[in-house]
Parts: sequence; structure tokens; C-alpha cells
Amino acid sequence: MAEGILDRIGRLIAGFLGGESPGYQPYTPSDPETLRAALQPADVLLVEGNQRISSAIKYLTQSTWSHAALYVGDPLRPGGDDEKVLIEVTLAEGCVAVPLAKYCNNNTRICRPIGLTQADRKAITDFMVGSIGRSYDLRNIVDLIRYLLPTPPVPIRWRRRLIALGSGDPTRAICSSLIAEAFQRVKYPILPLVAPADHAATRPASAYSRRDILHIRHHSLFTPRDFDLSPYFRVLKPTIERGFDYKKLTWSK
Repeated sequence: MAEGILDRIGRLIAGFLGGESPGYQPYTPSDPETLRAALQPADVLLVEGNQRISSAIKYLTQSTWSHAALYVGDPLRPGGDDEKVLIEVTLAEGCVAVPLAKYCNNNTRICRPIGLTQADRKAITDFMVGSIGRSYDLRNIVDLIRYLLPTPPVPIRWRRRLIALGSGDPTRAICSSLIAEAFQRVKYPILPLVAPADHAATRPASAYSRRDILHIRHHSLFTPRDFDLSPYFRVLKPTIERGFDYKKLTWSK
């Protein structure tokens, strides 16, 4: 009985957090065809989300990016703009496949793992495809309540720790967690390993940076911005990849 009540409360909270925030205006919305031409399997697509939960994640991670999805290449359901080529995780739906067109009205960024072998690329995409249908236990409402206050009044150094608040599956429902797990399965790094060094120049800039990197070794604590910050992922901008010539721009008078 109690579990049923908690589940219903959890679904209500997840539904509220998944609602769109009013007033969102993308600066450079993404064209699905331009994105498709630039993407390769195992690329990570970062998204500036416009949901209520997006505001909280952007605040807690101090980043523009609140969501991440993985591009798998071959459509899981062919059919024009409805071709499902991205795998993502949401609180309400769990792990699902979605089309590129879903994010045509959002700011996006492509992060590409460099030097990934074809075998590991396939292993990553196969893991994500095999995870479709995984759902998350929403009964631990402690994990959900932390997102109801978009800007909790806590020091910057503690904000990432709020993502680890609670102990239920929603902690791992942050979209980037499953993607991080996929890369860790083939031992591909996201953030650099921290090792003692004799020369100060090779150390992190601060003791806080060192503690933070060590803290997020587990895949459940990676956030969308970590793929952007990673020295092992290249940032691609589709307009430039397709060939950009500023001389061909038409300027208004």
C-alpha cells in the first residue's frame, strides 16, 4: 500500500518536472538534417533542455547543458523525421529511443569520443540499444524532491553533491549516467584520472578540483557538462563541419 502511494507521488513529481518551462528561446536551434550529416555512432548530443528539471540540473552543474543523448547511427525505426537514432534517459519514461527532430527547437552540442575503435563504438551503441525499456523506481521521492527547487541556496562546491542525494534509482536516471556507464564498459575515459605528480603544473588547479574529479569516478555521478569539459571528447559544430564561408552570408542593412 505504502509503495503504491509513493509510486503515484513519484510519478506526479516526475510528470511535473518533465513539463516545459515557459519563455525558453533557443539562440541557434538545431536542424535535424544538419545534425545528421555531422553525427557519427557513439557521439554524445548535449541539449539545453527547456523542462522544469532542466533549470535545476543547469544550476547544480553550473552548465548550459541539462540533457544528453547518444547517437546510435542506424535508425531503430526508419521513417523520415521520425527515425529514432538517439537513445536517452528521462525520469518519466526511463531509457527510450527518440528522433533527432525532437531537439530541433533546442540548443545542442556534439561531443565526439576521439580514437574510439569500431569494436568499442559498436559495444557502446549496442549497450545503449539493449538498455531501452529500463525504467526507474520512482518510489524514493527524496531523489525527486531535490529538483523541485531550481536554485537551492547551497555553495557551488556542494551543488554537484546534491545530484547524489538519496539512494534510489532516480539518482541514476540523470541522462548522462547511462551514457557514462556505456563508455566505462569499454574503458574509455570521460574526465582525466587524477594521479600524484611531482611537478605542480601537472596537478589540478585546486584541491577542490581534485576532490571533485575523484568524487565522480562512478558513472552515476557524471553530468552532461562532463562530456563538454572532457579532454577526450571533441566538440563539433555542424554548421562548420558542413563548410562555413562567412563571405556568403547575407547581412541586413
